Amino acid sequence: MKKKLLFLTPQLPYPPVSGGVIKSWKLIEFLHKEYDVYLACFLKNNDEEHIDEFEQKVTLFGKTYHPLNIPRTPLNLVKSNLMGIPLNLYRNKSAEFKEKIQNALMFCDVLFVDHYEMYQYIPKHFKGKIILHQHNCEYLMWDRFAKIETNPMKKLALSNQAFWIKRYEKKICAHASIVLAAPNDEEELIKIGANPKKFRETFHLGDESLLLLDELDFRNTEEALFYCGTLTWEANIDGLLWFLEQGWPELKQRFPNLKFYITGKNPDNRIVKAIQNISSNDIVLTGFVEDLDIYFKKCRVFVSPLRFGSGIKVKVMNALYRGIPTVTTSVGAEGLSVSNGTEIFMEDDMTRFVNAVAVLLTDETKWNEMSIKSRLLARQKYTWENVLNIVERAIEE
Repeated sequence: MKKKLLFLTPQLPYPPVSGGVIKSWKLIEFLHKEYDVYLACFLKNNDEEHIDEFEQKVTLFGKTYHPLNIPRTPLNLVKSNLMGIPLNLYRNKSAEFKEKIQNALMFCDVLFVDHYEMYQYIPKHFKGKIILHQHNCEYLMWDRFAKIETNPMKKLALSNQAFWIKRYEKKICAHASIVLAAPNDEEELIKIGANPKKFRETFHLGDESLLLLDELDFRNTEEALFYCGTLTWEANIDGLLWFLEQGWPELKQRFPNLKFYITGKNPDNRIVKAIQNISSNDIVLTGFVEDLDIYFKKCRVFVSPLRFGSGIKVKVMNALYRGIPTVTTSVGAEGLSVSNGTEIFMEDDMTRFVNAVAVLLTDETKWNEMSIKSRLLARQKYTWENVLNIVERAIEE
């Protein structure tokens, strides 16, 4: 008889178009074949539109969908602080949903908590195995954000969130039976008191089918940069603004014909205004693009300028899969077994970041070497089969 598993996640794990959802989808796609899966999740944004397509792809033992949309506002931040909980816990809080979870747990052997903010739904009386999937070391992301923030009030608010999340993550890591986390996140969580014996290694990967495509050719590329990501996510916004303001002018001076393609839907107004202020027709906001390989093949360098965040970055992982030489930061490459200047360039100083981009724009030999080595590493170490085998072992042990 198959084990019955309750998969608890903050939004419908479909369609797999962003980092966290890609991982959740891969897990559900695998788990529903091996176990009787009961899915419990909130419905946010336009999730309802994708339910039918999702249910055609998976077979569920049971399901609970609950519409929820609590925005990230100053008022809700104050409310969460008064309750002594992180804002994301408050934004994913529902008494009605909690009652439904209590009922579903009566039929389940294993509870898989996908994202830290869903741990609040575990009842004290549950005696089964609890697997906590830490998509990121969440407190670290807020702490890093606070350190680069210059506005005193905003800095205080971010530091406060980091404090509440740090305390909560320490608590839930102590309570869970097993914690799945990327190596860099595991290291940070152990620093705050998590038991190292509870951890099992996992990775946030991307579209490994990119490994099946032909090698890229330097001579078929344009003198162009490429970036793709969620353009409403604060870490991405901050990184792009940093690059546009401090890196792009220098690169344009050195490479007058250089173009920059930025892919993603609904770009934040700060990105749009920054591009308008630069007055450059060579920076193109493409909007959402179904087939990213159009830009992987035409652009010479992938850039991922991140100053804060945590966990493995799917956009960087996809660049490695495709073999497009990449310049990122230590934050952008954390959790990956890469060497600076071998599979990837990692530079936290913008002058050095720009110089690394310039090398890849002009040095065909270095470009080819990095393209080949990045794909080789990805093929050897970062496949979904390896990740899912670890998850299965965690459930069965």
